[in-house]
Amino acid sequence: MVIPDEHAMISILGSRDELLRVIEKSFRADIHVRGNEITITGPPDESGVVVRLFEELVELAKSGAELTPDSVERSIAMLRKSSGKPAEVLSMDIISSRGRTIRPKTVNQKKYVDMIDKHTIVFGIGPAGTGKTYLAMAKAVKALQEKKVNRIILTRPAVEAGERLGFLPGTLYEKIDPYLRPLYDALHDMLDPDSIPRLMAAGTIEVAPLAYMRGRAQPVYAKVLTPDGFRPIGDLQAGDLVIGSNGEPTPVLGVYPQGVKDIYRVTAQDGSSALCCGEHLWTVRTASDRRRGKGWRVLQTQEMIGNLRAAHARRYELPLLTAPVCLPAREVPMDPYALGLLLGDGCLTGSTTPSFSTNEPELATALGACLPGVRMRQKSGVDYVLNRITAPGDVITLENPVTGVLRALDLLGGRSVPKFVPDDYLCNSAEVRLALLQGLLDSDGGPVTQSGRTCRIQYTTTSILLRDDVIALVQSLGGVAYSRRRAAAGRKPGNARGREVHHRRDAHIIDIRLPEGIEPFRLARKREKYRAAGGGGRPMRFIDSIEPAAPAEAVCIQVAAADSLYVTQDYLLTHNTLNDAFIILDEAQNTSPEQMKMFLTRLGFNSKIVVTGDVTQIDLPGGQDSGLKVVQHILDGISDIHFSRLTSADVVRHKLVSEIVDAYGKYDAAVASDPRSTGNRPRGRR
Repeated sequence: MVIPDEHAMISILGSRDELLRVIEKSFRADIHVRGNEITITGPPDESGVVVRLFEELVELAKSGAELTPDSVERSIAMLRKSSGKPAEVLSMDIISSRGRTIRPKTVNQKKYVDMIDKHTIVFGIGPAGTGKTYLAMAKAVKALQEKKVNRIILTRPAVEAGERLGFLPGTLYEKIDPYLRPLYDALHDMLDPDSIPRLMAAGTIEVAPLAYMRGRAQPVYAKVLTPDGFRPIGDLQAGDLVIGSNGEPTPVLGVYPQGVKDIYRVTAQDGSSALCCGEHLWTVRTASDRRRGKGWRVLQTQEMIGNLRAAHARRYELPLLTAPVCLPAREVPMDPYALGLLLGDGCLTGSTTPSFSTNEPELATALGACLPGVRMRQKSGVDYVLNRITAPGDVITLENPVTGVLRALDLLGGRSVPKFVPDDYLCNSAEVRLALLQGLLDSDGGPVTQSGRTCRIQYTTTSILLRDDVIALVQSLGGVAYSRRRAAAGRKPGNARGREVHHRRDAHIIDIRLPEGIEPFRLARKREKYRAAGGGGRPMRFIDSIEPAAPAEAVCIQVAAADSLYVTQDYLLTHNTLNDAFIILDEAQNTSPEQMKMFLTRLGFNSKIVVTGDVTQIDLPGGQDSGLKVVQHILDGISDIHFSRLTSADVVRHKLVSEIVDAYGKYDAAVASDPRSTGNRPRGRR
């Protein structure tokens, strides 16, 4: 062979012919080197392998790969087994850090790395020292650097390997640190050590015990919106429907009890709030993210505590519904717009014929058109009586249609304070809810304009129940509502026909902003003023505070929505599934089948999971199955899930490790065929 490249020739021989001596010891052929010529003499099969070896080494040298005795030995092993081209395997760079390049060293390792690129979930199963976790972590760091994912999550089960460690002093993190230390060490090989604390503080890299992966939960009594209304999250089961961020129902894929957890109340600046644990996930965005065109980020509750303000402004914006909540349509006994008008300006005492007061003839006409069998009779300038239209032969005792409907809805007999919106209207289609809100706003609300700003809507009522119902209507349509109380005491009296009218009840004032495309008014005067001011602008919601609440039994759910979001209490959007993440589960042989199921169902969209483990080194208590062994039978054959199996030939540690693995393999095989041949074999679970 003639090697024309002088630098390649020096590389393949090695310093002081170190690599040449490795090659000579591995073959029965004679190898002589003179200048740039290599002469190989020996049996054809041996000589052919040597020729191919030098060709592969030349390719590796030209690619810039570092040739070492280890890489030469691995190249020889590959060629003898005809298992692949060493130049393709050993020149595959994953990442480089501080002058060190991480790459696969065997054919199986290269296949394993390739499968990580091609599949969403990959299981790397093999003995210790085969680089399962190390290569997966290198792929995770590369994906983060290339912005293919937003975060890396590294986890492993914290299992005592039969040592009974007992009480450990220190904080929780100090107690679990020994279990996670190998993951930290690998991170330090691949990233600048000074950047790791910063990335971990920002939530970009999370290293945690497996138990923390399932801790993203809410109390069992926390309310979640379903097509049938709000239900406690603890009552949900897999297959039930909840409402997603697009307002559409989405199925629950899994429900996972969490036991007693420390609970926090997350409150937005509009007064809405939800309960969750410290590891619960929230989709948020900062003002800087919005200015720079960045997408939403996902943070844990505990990551935001103490960091809620930026220059006195609220830091974290929460997403809102992208469309009104879609609930099943229900039949209602009265037109919703008409009910809204009557709740606003109607007299519903029941002691007299129902009446309506307004100085807008347009509203009186619209109300009459919505009430069949009723005639609007103008009693005075602003007062209208809703009389039943009689027919010849009717008896005088026939009930007024409006009175009958109001009695059936339990709205008759009260004045302003006890008014409310019946459930059949609150939990109805978006069209019904909007029509009802329009009736309320046309009667007791209106647009409020300010120079240089978009128009907000203001609504006033003395009923606490009606206040809460109006806020719920607005939030269900994708808007936000801020409520404040105006005390009756000390307020200047009003004037009615020349006489003072004192305020007897506190007033609740609600400032409303609705998303573009939602028309809040039907009354022409108000509608035109609202449109002239440019509409209501963009509704926004920010986290205002996070405060501890009482510990409680908690549960977490996984939903099938594309963004993993679901509607919780006060129409806040939250989730607990990991999107845009590279997740690695190490030492998976020490998971239970339940833990493995919990972990895999945390998979979010645009995410990737790599599970690594060695089924011959299980440290679980006797009699307990390994989740890694069970999952191979459950998931085998599912597309986009791949099982990569490595062997002792893929061990990249000291040569003795490979021999030790083979020795134990032979020992276990002998025991399986004849248990009596081992004498006093140590008891334990394989």
